[in-house]
Amino acid sequence: MSSFSTILIANRGEIAVRIARTARAMGLRTVAVYSDADAGTAHVRAADRAVHIGPAAAAQSYLDGRKLIEAARRTGADAVHPGYGFLAENAEFAEACAAAGLVFIGPSPAAIRAMGDKAAAKRLMAAKGVPCVPGYDGSVQDGTVLAAEAERVGFPLMLKAIDGGGGKGMRLIESAEQLAEGLASARSEAEKAFGSGRLMIEKAIAAPRHVEVQIFGDAQGNVVHLGDRDCSIQRRHQKIIEEAPAPALDADVRRAMAAAAVTAAQAIDYRGAGTVEFLVAGDAFYFLEMNTRLQVEHPVTEMVTGLDLVEWQFAVAAGALLPLAQDEISLRGHAIEARLCAEDPAAGFLPQAGRIEAWQEPRGDGVRIDHALAPGTNVTTFYDPMLAKIISHGKDREQARRLALRAVQELFIAGIRTNQAFLGECLASSPYAAADLRTDFIDRHLREALEPRAPHEEAAAIAAALFHSRDGGRHERSLVGWRSNPWGMETLLLRSGDWSGQVEVRRQSVTDFIVQTSKGPRLISLAETEGEARVRIDGVEEPIRFAWHDNALTLLWRGICRAFEEGTAALSMRRGAEDKNLVARAPMPGVVARIHVSNGDAVRKGDVLLVLEAMKMEHLIRAPASGKVAAVNAAQGQQVSMRQALAEIEPA
Repeated sequence: MSSFSTILIANRGEIAVRIARTARAMGLRTVAVYSDADAGTAHVRAADRAVHIGPAAAAQSYLDGRKLIEAARRTGADAVHPGYGFLAENAEFAEACAAAGLVFIGPSPAAIRAMGDKAAAKRLMAAKGVPCVPGYDGSVQDGTVLAAEAERVGFPLMLKAIDGGGGKGMRLIESAEQLAEGLASARSEAEKAFGSGRLMIEKAIAAPRHVEVQIFGDAQGNVVHLGDRDCSIQRRHQKIIEEAPAPALDADVRRAMAAAAVTAAQAIDYRGAGTVEFLVAGDAFYFLEMNTRLQVEHPVTEMVTGLDLVEWQFAVAAGALLPLAQDEISLRGHAIEARLCAEDPAAGFLPQAGRIEAWQEPRGDGVRIDHALAPGTNVTTFYDPMLAKIISHGKDREQARRLALRAVQELFIAGIRTNQAFLGECLASSPYAAADLRTDFIDRHLREALEPRAPHEEAAAIAAALFHSRDGGRHERSLVGWRSNPWGMETLLLRSGDWSGQVEVRRQSVTDFIVQTSKGPRLISLAETEGEARVRIDGVEEPIRFAWHDNALTLLWRGICRAFEEGTAALSMRRGAEDKNLVARAPMPGVVARIHVSNGDAVRKGDVLLVLEAMKMEHLIRAPASGKVAAVNAAQGQQVSMRQALAEIEPA
């Protein structure tokens, strides 16, 4: 039996806060680590002690195992919990912890290696009789060989990182013409994420479901499963909504997958929390991979089992038997998790960066929010864009869906663009309510939700009233006839994202405003308190939340947070007549990973000009028009800011 009293949490953000919470409840002490970018953040404050481990770049901080072990030594920690991501599935780090006399709260290095090599894992599963997707997982990684194997497998196909997961180093290749760029991009992303660019090829299964089974093992060889989860709602091959148990799943398929997951764990003498992932197509299922760590979506399993999986991790790492046998585990109700991310769905889910100016989480029975947010938190491009997890639990799926939808719509965050509205549209959609779940769900059902939208007219009217109220109608206030009309009409130019428009507003009394809309004048009444208000539009009253930051207003109205800015015509985004060239700009802060063109090159609209790395992903910067490259304004390895000009195209 191993024993420990102080745990170094080798991670950051919401998972570090979540681990610290269980540790505190068990009487264990915790040590946080933090980079320059995370000084003073919530996960640092949640721990008993904290150690600075280096610059913001993960490679120089959270991925530096030597610094983590030194932090444990300095603080007297005798165990390490890796969370997920970073070094959670790094066998060398697990070995280094053991060599330093630290208990690694996770599986053995041998088990991590067995499933960390996706090609070897597939071969092992096939040998155990678990169905696997056909493809190529050989050791020869020459481009010519991979191209030949791709032709043999046939298109469409998936490229996957052999030494990683989580959507990193993964590309869908639909034709031979896409293969060369796909190989280069997938290999580069895999090298940055996992230190290895080895790739495997799999036949793409048309629109499958993504279903996974939570397993747990102890050092005495006992293995149980804790039910399954559906993780089919994805973008960029990464999950955004998960639920447990997987709905509308054939009972025989469910039992067979659970048995296969337990077989996988037993085959590698697995200890601790793990997840075996499958693709499901009709009555057939295929082994996808095994994640040898705690999953981001573990809370939905906790909600339906009533168990604390981190507490189980601590117990198993200390050498204890599993707390429950298989026949003692039961599921109750249904749970859903939605991932709030700093990203712009209308721009291809591009990650966003910025400062959180206001944050207020939803509350209520059946709702749990896992996060590490607070006003003043800086969201950078150095780490994953996930900000928080909204988890609901109901007696059945429909109640869980309604609770999740309400929680998403009541959440208030200001200062950074997120996918909040998109999550709400997904949870509210008829196909989701009907459990029509497949990995192409967004393409099939939510394409319109990805289009840039102007704010609802009433939201813009409320914003105009709030601007007018704050500024006292400074522009065109008239004192003529003040006894009957003390405030004059003011014309505001408001901007929200790509939308801009003029709104006319006049204050009628201390709380009442007349706003001119396309449907005619609207009477808006505001009863303001600090950051909240009751708004009455034409006699119908409802609550709103809002926050001011600089000259921007973030308004939560009917489940959607929108930022509005007050400007003038000089702020128009139109290109002037003197600007002959079109500019490709950085959609976010990041590092230029590769440059594909030079001055004078001829390009077609959509050709890749540069590759930008941000938030552990690669983003292709494409030509905005056909023509000639007039200028390349960045260098490989350069750190660039949001909206920085990267290249100029002289249109044909």
